Amino acid sequence: MLQTVIIAINNIIKKGYVYFFDIIPVMSKYIIRGGKSLAGDVIINGAKNAALGIIAAAIMSDEMITIENIPDVWDINVLLDAIKEMGAIVNRVDRHTVKIVGSMCTTTIDNDNIRKMRGSYYLVGALLGKYKRAQVPQPGGCNIGTRSVDQHFKGFKQLGAKVEITYGGLISAEAASLKGHHIFFDIVSVGATINVMLAAVLADGLTILENVAKEPHIVDVANFLNSMGANIKGAGTDVIKIRGVSKLHGSTYSIIPDQIEAGTFMLTAAATRGDLLIKNIIPKHMEAISAKLSEIGAEVIENDDSIRVVAKNRLSSANIKTSAYPGFPTDMQPQMTALLALSEGNSYVSEKIFDNRFKYVDELIRMGANIRVEGDVAIISGVEKLTGASVCSPDLRAGAALVIAGLVAEGYTVVEHVEYIERGYEEFEVKLRSLGASIEKVDDEEDSALYARKMALKDIS
Repeated sequence: MLQTVIIAINNIIKKGYVYFFDIIPVMSKYIIRGGKSLAGDVIINGAKNAALGIIAAAIMSDEMITIENIPDVWDINVLLDAIKEMGAIVNRVDRHTVKIVGSMCTTTIDNDNIRKMRGSYYLVGALLGKYKRAQVPQPGGCNIGTRSVDQHFKGFKQLGAKVEITYGGLISAEAASLKGHHIFFDIVSVGATINVMLAAVLADGLTILENVAKEPHIVDVANFLNSMGANIKGAGTDVIKIRGVSKLHGSTYSIIPDQIEAGTFMLTAAATRGDLLIKNIIPKHMEAISAKLSEIGAEVIENDDSIRVVAKNRLSSANIKTSAYPGFPTDMQPQMTALLALSEGNSYVSEKIFDNRFKYVDELIRMGANIRVEGDVAIISGVEKLTGASVCSPDLRAGAALVIAGLVAEGYTVVEHVEYIERGYEEFEVKLRSLGASIEKVDDEEDSALYARKMALKDIS
């Protein structure tokens, strides 16, 4: 039905009259009128992936923890609600600052929301480290492929814990005590690196983690733990050494900027042939994205804490292979694919991290993209334009990619399942509107009809 609405709206613009705005079904979605070059400044929020690990780590102290620059997104709010339900004192000072005292009254959490998020599993490492027991649901979140927790289990077991999946799908971990150990991960895993690091900071003796992930948010979690009195060295390298301490104290800490939000706006600038200054970032974290944008013809200008991206012409093709940091991030793969769908020539995007991350490609094809997926490779033949359509976001980053496509498409695009996008982007549509985009979040039939009518009349005039 939504496809019929989009065709009707796009025909209205061509014919110069307004009708047929009463059949958009009730659900939250973005309505986008594409074709505008975006320009201006955008401020990046704190890193969601860092905040999830840091909030979990905060409950490991019985003293006051103040966390600044937290993003106001769904995943973060669910985790804060979860630790509050478990007994922690949680005081939301303002939208981006929270104070936490982690005196927990239980080490078990299970509710519908916590089962829907990925970062809940960090509570296992934090609770196991502090209380030597935990019961937390297996990770949920976006369906982008296998999220094995075997490396988490391996690390916990080598520290001395008994770990199993109990009835109802809970991860149950328990230990009489935790003792430092030399742990070599079979694969590089961001989640396992953080989770085992959390447990190890209060274990007896020295823990050495090898073949670890090196992402910026791992370094941020380690720095936060050190600010609480932990003894962690080597975060950001292949080997992390953790000397266990008896307890952690209070701290005040500010979370790093979000690398993926920044990258999304960088690619939005390039796709819309715009001129954006992305502020409050760490340019070194963006090197893989900056390099690819420069390679395909965008102008990338780095400053101390900002990057300006300018693209006035159609960009060229590229080959992308996702890999662990400092390689090209898997969380930027869908957005890059949307950009390359409009670039000149043939591009190849290889997804080497998750096994189910090309589900959004069918939605881009509905908009006119020429993409073929063979195994873990997307083969893209760039087209000169996309056309507005009704599309459905299958996950967080794919949703952002579909918004980018909608911003450059001719006519109207409706992106459904906005709730995925809101897991990791704070006020995404508000920021885009401030840069000149015609985008609105609508929650019901009446809002949809009013916005569509308003935009149609604006275009006719």
